Amino acid sequence: MTEQGAPGGPTALRIMLGAHLRRMREDADITRAEAGYAIRGSESKISRLELGRVGFKVRDVEDLLTLYQLKDEAERTRLVNLAKQANNPGWWQRYDDITPNWFHSYLGLEMAAELIRTYEVQFVPGLLQTPEYARAVIRLGRGERPLPTAEIDRLVALRKTRQEILQGTNPARFWAIVDESVLRRPIGGQAVLRGQLEYLAEVSRLPNVTLQILPFSAGGYAATGGAFSLLRFADADLPDIVYIEHLTSAVYLDKLEDLDEYVITMDSLSIAASTPRQTQQLLTDLIKALA
Repeated sequence: MTEQGAPGGPTALRIMLGAHLRRMREDADITRAEAGYAIRGSESKISRLELGRVGFKVRDVEDLLTLYQLKDEAERTRLVNLAKQANNPGWWQRYDDITPNWFHSYLGLEMAAELIRTYEVQFVPGLLQTPEYARAVIRLGRGERPLPTAEIDRLVALRKTRQEILQGTNPARFWAIVDESVLRRPIGGQAVLRGQLEYLAEVSRLPNVTLQILPFSAGGYAATGGAFSLLRFADADLPDIVYIEHLTSAVYLDKLEDLDEYVITMDSLSIAASTPRQTQQLLTDLIKALA
């Protein structure tokens, strides 16, 4: 799924290159304003580049490397090539016309992640949805403005492609904590829900997938603000990221104090939730109840 041999795709590469350029600028004791002036831009442009929020112009990268006095030609060539790779389109861009702009960055980060921990209160997490369940969720999300069948099919295909990160020789690790109400909510009808529960029972046995259910019996628990995901990456240049999706936008958090709060919350949720073995039993009971 990686584009042009890029580890993790263009989103991850932009963040990696941006972090590298930031360290070089700081080592050279150069301000963002000074760096911006050198590339005919502003301090805010340098900030966006260093955060990996925008694409890189090769000329800008070359000028910054000169400003930072990088004399190693091999390293200079490597970083310039990295900038070129970071501008390659990700596979998900063929869905740009039917997905919101704020979601595109998440798709790139999801593909690059080594570990994804997610907490869900309304739907089965997208990476664990069956096609039938996904189709029902997509239809539900559009309310009174139903999408054409062809667009729904493409969105289901997108979700199916995303799930490939859980397969292969080096799959991502996925740890989901799901509220029990999700497993009882008949999205798409009883038959669709039963198929979804059966799939959860199957996929949660994979060595790289952990599924825990927050049972009603747990009472209240730590997270009160809704669903969120924590993404961790193998490359040290990629900081952990918290992803929070809203109805018309998304928030990406990478400040250490924010990360600490969400990690503590996720850990608390995992303690309050059923164990994976108990989750399997709960799924079995729910499936029997739908027979």
